[in-house]
Amino acid sequence: MFQTVTDTLNKENSKIDDTMKAANKHQKEPSNTEQKYAVIGAGPAGLSGAKALKEVGIEFDGFEMGSDFGGLWNIKNPLSTMYESAHLISSKTTTEFKDFPMPENAPDYPSHKLMAKYFIDYAKNFKLYDQYYFHSKIESVEKQGEQWKVKVSHPERGTKTYIYKGVVIANGTLAKPNIPSFKGEFTGQIIHSSEYKKAASFEGKRVLVIGAGNSGCDIVVDAVHHAQKADISVRRGYYFVPKYVFGKPSDTIGGKIKLPRSLKQKFDNMLLKWFTGDPERFGFPKPKYKMYESHPVVNTLILHHIGQGDIEVQKDIDRFEGKTVHFKDGKSAQYDMIVLATGYKLDFPFIDKKYLNWSGMAPDLYLKIFHPEYDNLFVLGMVEAAGLGWEGRYEQAKLVARYIKGLELNDTAAKVFKKKKSGPQPDLSGGYNYLQLERMSFYVHKDTYRGLVTKEAKAINLKK
Repeated sequence: MFQTVTDTLNKENSKIDDTMKAANKHQKEPSNTEQKYAVIGAGPAGLSGAKALKEVGIEFDGFEMGSDFGGLWNIKNPLSTMYESAHLISSKTTTEFKDFPMPENAPDYPSHKLMAKYFIDYAKNFKLYDQYYFHSKIESVEKQGEQWKVKVSHPERGTKTYIYKGVVIANGTLAKPNIPSFKGEFTGQIIHSSEYKKAASFEGKRVLVIGAGNSGCDIVVDAVHHAQKADISVRRGYYFVPKYVFGKPSDTIGGKIKLPRSLKQKFDNMLLKWFTGDPERFGFPKPKYKMYESHPVVNTLILHHIGQGDIEVQKDIDRFEGKTVHFKDGKSAQYDMIVLATGYKLDFPFIDKKYLNWSGMAPDLYLKIFHPEYDNLFVLGMVEAAGLGWEGRYEQAKLVARYIKGLELNDTAAKVFKKKKSGPQPDLSGGYNYLQLERMSFYVHKDTYRGLVTKEAKAINLKK
């Protein structure tokens, strides 16, 4: 079945590439921009924003640095962090857009290739290509009076500046690698996981992956099949969630019985140990936080390979010395290559932090979307939660679109929301004590968050 899906994908992708590239090559430059919004990005958040604006009749131009839709899921795009073995870590039914389900014959956990095709098909289905400009890099976004000055560079049209009515930022949160500093110097090869593409690059090497998030675990498992040695260095404990429980995707099991938060944390942790064992037994530190207070690792293959002796878990790094890595427990080992699976920093490189109400590790935006002062600057996709899926991003976009349109129509609920977004933030934690890490600075409780966003969107009346 999967081979059939893949063959179809390759044929259709070739046709899409030829058609869309030809159409985009002769595309005119943006016009009448002062009456439009600029949507920055063409990944799932950008697609959500574009579709939501179009649905309520708000004109916009979309800009994407890459050659097509898909964002980081399109491995051909310049800032894509995808690698050959990358797949969804949530199942298709909990991740897909509700009004555009994935094909029935798609696997439970689609690959990045299938996901890129899905987003391209989404854009085609909702006719979003006509509004987008590809190979278009946003150089800067600055306020000009009540509007926004957007500077765009294009390989053929050069660098030009346009004035837009408003801006929707949807360029994603996984573009700027987090590169930690270490004592000493490593004389072998060091790359960040964002640079990693193929497992063949590990052939015959002694490899150390630093960081045990989802990408780190994927990559060290890849290394097992090619490397001379594959180790992983960790400094904190993790909860490992299997992709399947009783033969079904684990994120589709349960949920019908609502348990109090503290009881759910204890009960689900106990279930995990039944299915995957105790991570401490495999050499991982005991988590110093409760379940659901950080993003879980949806990968039990790493436990399988540790159990077979294919991967060795090492402690946190103490220092480098040539090709020798010294760990904090006093052990040391030699490596030819280090992969930094150390995550990403939240980054909007084209706009000054002063415009984003930046506070601490992230912009302080109402519902992670709305600036407290500006009514024409929004951020989509700066939110993360277990099970949020693409629909959660689309719900963000619907609220933005309805808010903009509601203000145009002088809707009472939209004006009430305008005051509300300038006030104190609602509690989006659902009572969970999330880890105080940069990557968790925009983490929310799914049900709490989606409930608030959809409630506010429904309150705005567009029937005038």
